[in-house]
Amino acid sequence: MEVGILQIFQNYLGRGRDQDVVRNEMQLAELAEELGYDTLWAVEHHFTDYAACPDNVAYLSWLASRTQRIKLATGAVIVPWNDPLRVAERIVLLDHLSDGRAVLGLGRGLARVEYHHFGIDMGSSRERFDEAARMIVDAVEKGFIEGDGPFYPQTRTEIRPRPLRGFRDRLYCVGMSPDSVEQAATLGARLMTFTQQLWEQYAGGPLKSYGDSYRRHHGGDPPPPLTGDLMFCHPDPVQAEALGLEYMTNYFLTIAHHYELMSDHFKHVKGYDTYATASELFQEVGLETAARGYCSVNIYGTPEQLLEKLRSRRELIGDFELAMIVNYGGMASEEAQRSVRLFAEEVLPELHRW
Repeated sequence: MEVGILQIFQNYLGRGRDQDVVRNEMQLAELAEELGYDTLWAVEHHFTDYAACPDNVAYLSWLASRTQRIKLATGAVIVPWNDPLRVAERIVLLDHLSDGRAVLGLGRGLARVEYHHFGIDMGSSRERFDEAARMIVDAVEKGFIEGDGPFYPQTRTEIRPRPLRGFRDRLYCVGMSPDSVEQAATLGARLMTFTQQLWEQYAGGPLKSYGDSYRRHHGGDPPPPLTGDLMFCHPDPVQAEALGLEYMTNYFLTIAHHYELMSDHFKHVKGYDTYATASELFQEVGLETAARGYCSVNIYGTPEQLLEKLRSRRELIGDFELAMIVNYGGMASEEAQRSVRLFAEEVLPELHRW
């Protein structure tokens, strides 16, 4: 089982300085390799305190020069916000700089504020993603990019430096809606899901749909999914629960604000029906109840408690990879590092044996 750290660059409620946020994430990234984590993931987000890593490939390129072993993953490049030619060039260059350690994760994006400031119609995101993602995947495989679609017409163009090798065995797609799950399967990508529902529901819903579609398109069984969790590890069970719930609730509230989950705007945006339904549910049950449900499926506790939660998940969904958000919700950087160290010492070795 592979385990990674997913960095979000959150300045919780704007209380800190951005330079401290960036510096703390840089320290955490180098610590991840030292402690034996397998992959370092970096988000792409823009413009707000919720998360600010506007160029994850540039960040990972810096990290390539500071590390020797850990894989460097985009979690994710938000395809509609980027030109597909530039994505292909940059990820290939990262692969050269890291001696083949780059991992390509692709996503569609959900925040109206980010689409607005890019001047892109959010209602076109599905078509933009489907068109550009195929171009990117083909380009890093073949060494050239071309396209005749309505959004990204592209004459055949060489990718230089040429790809070291293709990304089909290190390709991930975020799938949080049925359409995105289907597209991940169509592309032959590994399904990446942020933890937000009961694992019984996930196994019988998105994961089953992904597997069925993957087999139709490619034959054979799909690769195990990647789950993206909030994680907090503490040696004392009382403190683990109290602090874990505090930080996770804080983070959930920033999600609700950034993505406007309590508004009705998703009803009027093409391609976001799943989120419109979720927003209706949040409004019905209230943020407090929604936050409790969210915290219950993410992982906090002592090392023993975390192992038990992950064992239970494995029994329900089978093998999976894990990417953990470890610095969030107003957590001090020192607290995040203690949590990451304890997890590495007492949980990670067992996961690596699975």
